[in-house]
Amino acid sequence: MKVAFASSDNQCVDEHFGQAERFCVWDISTATAAFSGLIQLQQTPADEADRIESRCAALQDCALVYVAQIGGPAAARLVAKRIHPIKSKDNEKIESIVEKLQQVLRDNPPPWLRKAMLKAERPAVV
Repeated sequence: MKVAFASSDNQCVDEHFGQAERFCVWDISTATAAFSGLIQLQQTPADEADRIESRCAALQDCALVYVAQIGGPAAARLVAKRIHPIKSKDNEKIESIVEKLQQVLRDNPPPWLRKAMLKAERPAVV
């Protein structure tokens, strides 16, 4: 599954969802994890609803997005598009999160995570 991380330095989760200029994307499975690229956000719309929608569209292929902070309307919009937002600890290392996530995937993932893993198989709700 694809997982995005709001990061200013490509190493730690340290950005607010609405303020992040880019997201690091990783492909993660139980056995492998690899950096797959950056989502660089273009000019941010002035309207908050448009800004949230453009970020959701940029992250549409991701099942999870880790952020330092996120507002309620943005979190709800992500969930509606079957992207699960997760608040990370302050400046938590991306590699550490990836390792923990892989361990959870190998063990017994909770129902919400099992659904996220199957995201590509189901259409999003608009």
